[in-house]
Amino acid sequence: MRMRALLVLSGLAVSAAACATVEPPAATEPTPPPVTSGAPLPVEGHDWFYYADEETGRLVYGAAESDDLRLGFDCRRASGRLEVLTLAGKGAKPEIVVESGGDTGRFPARSEPSQLDDGVLLTADATTTEPVFQRFRRIGWIARWRDGEREAYAPHPASRPNIESFFAFCG
Repeated sequence: MRMRALLVLSGLAVSAAACATVEPPAATEPTPPPVTSGAPLPVEGHDWFYYADEETGRLVYGAAESDDLRLGFDCRRASGRLEVLTLAGKGAKPEIVVESGGDTGRFPARSEPSQLDDGVLLTADATTTEPVFQRFRRIGWIARWRDGEREAYAPHPASRPNIESFFAFCG
């Protein structure tokens, strides 16, 4: 029995020694963040909505069936001209500044009291050929500078075709 105990103890000692000689696992590199396109993500409850009749088209970013208008575009069929609309706070500079994928557009705007809130409705004229709108058409998102902050407006996958449909309609 004593011999058996010695064998067990020596086996434990060999096992312990073997464990001690095993190198600890190498420290793992931190997992890098996922690669993204840099495009903003869609916002739950907001999206791009497209409406058209025989002569006029409208593309609006906001909440469905509400007065929540963040940015809108109106045009006449094949005109190549846009009317850009957005709400701003009282006393806002009469200018609409938008950017898309590195291109920026700054448009002087007309200001009138908003029927939707205490602020103002800004309206600016532009063309569909402006670089910022061509980029928006290609990449599918646009951002607006509002009260010193950038608000990005990205479509949900199902509404992405609305952007191309609008620009195809407007010419």
